[in-house]
Amino acid sequence: MLLQDSETDSNIHIDFVPMADVLFNLLIFFLLATTIAQVEREMRIALPAASSSVPISAALREMIVNVQNDGQIFVGGRKMEANELQTLVADAVKQNADQKVTVRGDRRTAYENVVRVLDLCKANGIQEPYIDTVLE
Repeated sequence: MLLQDSETDSNIHIDFVPMADVLFNLLIFFLLATTIAQVEREMRIALPAASSSVPISAALREMIVNVQNDGQIFVGGRKMEANELQTLVADAVKQNADQKVTVRGDRRTAYENVVRVLDLCKANGIQEPYIDTVLE
């Protein structure tokens, strides 16, 4: 014979009001925080000039160089010659000394093609170019 306890399921009550209050307070907090940040950015302040003016919060952007099977070089979907890549890398290093470059060489390309790109990067100030691979 199965006996049931009369108090097990009848007295369960979950109150969602405190959870709704917390969510409402979080929503107000984030709305105010974003509004204040925007107001600070829009203040009319005459900023002083500097010779190397770059925003402090400028995100480091990684440059990805693709080397195709036939040795053609592509950066950002655009075909480049070696001298164009050299100029691009040199300009990027002038703006950001910690510029990151990843070289993605096709597995069927001659190693010489990948080394040529790595050599261009090292000659123009990239300290540690990366070689991208895939796990099999």
